[in-house]
Amino acid sequence: MSKSELLKGLKGVVSSYRRGKHLQHPNQVILVFDGIDDRNKAATLVGRKVKWVAQNEREFLGKILAVHGNSGAVRAKFRTNLPGQAIGTPVVIG
Repeated sequence: MSKSELLKGLKGVVSSYRRGKHLQHPNQVILVFDGIDDRNKAATLVGRKVKWVAQNEREFLGKILAVHGNSGAVRAKFRTNLPGQAIGTPVVIG
């Protein structure tokens, strides 16, 4: 099995929108994946496609843009911005 096949289906959680002290960027979200706990492991996820499924079976597709911090979180941008209900819900690499 190649490394890309091992990462396919990896589950994660939408942690938050990308934000600062006074401003929130709803077009980018921060994702945390199981088993990814440092910056180097998170860097292997950059460029991969990610999918979030709403309760009404609507799929939101996105792409992992960059590493966020040193604890393994990543930033992702979705084609259509995720709704607020997405925070705390699962995503999967597809």
